[in-house]
Parts: sequence; C-alpha cells; structure tokens
Amino acid sequence: MPDKAERLRALHKTPPILVLPNAWDAVSARLFQAEGFPAIATTSAGVAATLGYPDGGAVPAHEMIDAIARIARAVRVPVTADIEHAYATTPDAVADVVVRVVAAGAVGINLEDLLPGSSDLESLGTQTSKITAVAKATRTAGVPVVINARTDVFLHAIGAPDTRLAMTIERGRAYLAAGADCVFVPGVRDRETIGALVKGIGGPINILAIAGTPSIADLEGLGVARVSVGSGPHRATMALVRDIAKELKTRGTYDAFTKHAIPYAEANELMK
Repeated sequence: MPDKAERLRALHKTPPILVLPNAWDAVSARLFQAEGFPAIATTSAGVAATLGYPDGGAVPAHEMIDAIARIARAVRVPVTADIEHAYATTPDAVADVVVRVVAAGAVGINLEDLLPGSSDLESLGTQTSKITAVAKATRTAGVPVVINARTDVFLHAIGAPDTRLAMTIERGRAYLAAGADCVFVPGVRDRETIGALVKGIGGPINILAIAGTPSIADLEGLGVARVSVGSGPHRATMALVRDIAKELKTRGTYDAFTKHAIPYAEANELMK
C-alpha cells in the first residue's frame, strides 16, 4: 500500500500528464485497467447512483467506503477515491474517515471545500486544518495518502467573477502548503484561466474534462498535471441504458445493446 501511494504521487510529478478515468463499480474499474491506465479514480456521483442515492453527500460513509473497497480489490493499479467532504465536519473526524478509506484500499483521495448542502465554502483555515490532519493521520497509519484538494470556487460560481481566479489561487497555494499533493479546480475549461492557475498555484493541478475542455495534449502543454473525467462516463452509460429501454419499449427491437455489447465470455473473463 505505501508503494502504491508513492506510485500515484510520482505520477503527478513527471510527464506525461496523468489521465484518470473515474470508475463507479468493479467492472468499470476493470475495464479502465484493461486499457492500460496507470491509476484509477472513483466518481462520487457514479458510486452514489449505483448505490441508489443522489450525489452531494447523501451516501452514508460506510456505504461509500464499502464501494471504494470493492473497486480497489478489483484492480492492481493505485486507486484514488472521491470522498466529497469526507462525510465529517471537524479535522479529526475527516482524518478518521480518510484512514478508513485507506484501510479499504485507496491510496489517494479527493477532498472538497464546498460545505455540504450549501453554496458556501469551508473557511480557509478549517479546510487547511483538515488537509494537515489527513496528511498526518495517514502517515501515522503507514500509507501517506495522496491528497487531491478540490476547490469549488469556479464550479459553484463563488464570489464575483473577477475575484474567482485570485480566490482559487489563494486556496490552492494554501492547500499545497497544508500538505495536499494536487489542487483540483473543476468548472474551468478556457486556456487562459487554466494557464493562470498553473502559474499562480505553483504546483500540480487537476482539471475536470467536460464538453469544451482542451484536449489532453493541450492541457499537458499548459502545464496541467492531472485530468479526470468525473461522472461523465457513468452518465454516458446511463444514456445508453436509457436508449436500450426506449428501443425495447417503443420499437420492440434490440439494436441498442446487441450491436456494441461485449461478448458474454469476454465480459465474464474480465471479472476473473
């Protein structure tokens, strides 16, 4: 486990850019591993939906941790887990949850600064205290977890538009100083802002790939260390299932799933 954590940490520091697919269950994780990705992330939204919950902290911590454990057991590569706000409020409680996540098999985490059920951010002082507590607790536990500190300034349009870049840079620099390994800034896709974030934060940053995001090659050229895809693949899979359902219901035919389905034997072999 410590070796996996260091492998994941090293992937943030040297080229090429770290491209992380986000899995929501064991089979999606196996599929991503089979394509040669050096590490796999989880998607809190995808895991939540799979468990029957909406996104946004609705999943009980023990259910999320159990799901992370199943994903981590399914693959050989390092797994970094999206644990939202860590289902806790105080630095010590957050650290306790992260130690449980590491015990479940993950060697990295996303920790966000949006207050649950709110459009406000955690105070900078409290969020940095959480990051420091997590770094200390996981070192003590023997697996120094890779911390991807997420700030939702842009994603949730916090503050006046002309203040968001400076606010994000301030938070990003503080999170790195507190012990984070990477700063995750979802909601940004224009090259100028991405370049300014890379320069201003002065450490590894993670960009979320959405429609209109520069290509992976372009992000690497801008100095981005990590790109992830969030719940996008899970939602694309949902769209396929909906198409299958509509075709069965309205046309009574089977093209939506028979044309592109993985053969049964191959699908079964994947899970051995």
